[in-house]
Amino acid sequence: MPPPQGLPQAASSGASCRDPSTLEPHMNRTFRIFMLLVCLALPVLAVAGDDIAGSKDHPLLTRFPGSYISEYSKGYNATEYKVGAGDNAKAQSVEGDTTSLRYFYGNAETQPSPLQVMRNYQNAIKQIGGEVVYERLQVEGDGGETTLKVHTGGKDVWIKVVPDIYGAPTQDYLLVITEVAAMSQAVTANQLRDELDKNGFITLHVNFDTGKADLKADDLATVQQIATMLKAAPSLKLSVEGHTDNVGDAASNKVLSEARAKSVMNAIVQAGIAAGRLSAAGFGQERPVADNRSEEGRARNRRVELVKAP
Repeated sequence: MPPPQGLPQAASSGASCRDPSTLEPHMNRTFRIFMLLVCLALPVLAVAGDDIAGSKDHPLLTRFPGSYISEYSKGYNATEYKVGAGDNAKAQSVEGDTTSLRYFYGNAETQPSPLQVMRNYQNAIKQIGGEVVYERLQVEGDGGETTLKVHTGGKDVWIKVVPDIYGAPTQDYLLVITEVAAMSQAVTANQLRDELDKNGFITLHVNFDTGKADLKADDLATVQQIATMLKAAPSLKLSVEGHTDNVGDAASNKVLSEARAKSVMNAIVQAGIAAGRLSAAGFGQERPVADNRSEEGRARNRRVELVKAP
């Protein structure tokens, strides 16, 4: 918590923490007691700065000198990260092992500005091959925010830095780090064929980046299983169909869904399947399978389907 707002004004009234008897005679007894308690508490406030029990810095990023951890949590969670620029920025839900740290400064005179906090973390991530995917600079009453992303240690790591601004001199900042590990490949060619025979289609939730259609290495194992299934059934043909949620422009979503379908189709061709056995189509947000009003529903709608073709 920031220091109480009344302290600077109370000190300016002529009261002295060295000698409470200097309070002006017109001040009533209750106020004298209040000021005495405040004066007794000030030394405690001045030396406060120990990290809360059980907390520690994330191994990827260190803290600013002179700061301490005032809030800490760690666990598997879904966290919203802002991506994009300006009015086109949107919130993206990221699931993974998440560490949340709030750092508070012990000295208002040596604390960095909100912009310094953001720039330092941005530069640290860039130095290890990461990127800035969102930035909102400080304005009056808003310390700003930045989202960073880097692939390291076999994981996609998302970072959120949010400097806070209080009326009191001493400020803090929030640092949230989500580590997304590659999902283990559990789908086999036989399972895919069973699902296709049963339902007539297979749903793939491919991990595309926001607004992009490039397949990631994590999804190539599934592509290999699809190719294995098709090689075992030479007469089988598939339509690869892309779908999106309803976030953004409908026309752009349709173009994006088609690009993603073609990306999956091309990967299957590269795995050894004749292009004539495959086709690609994009339907954008036209065919939702869940409620787009929730993040869970939107995640289900962002998919690629393999549909049996005649």
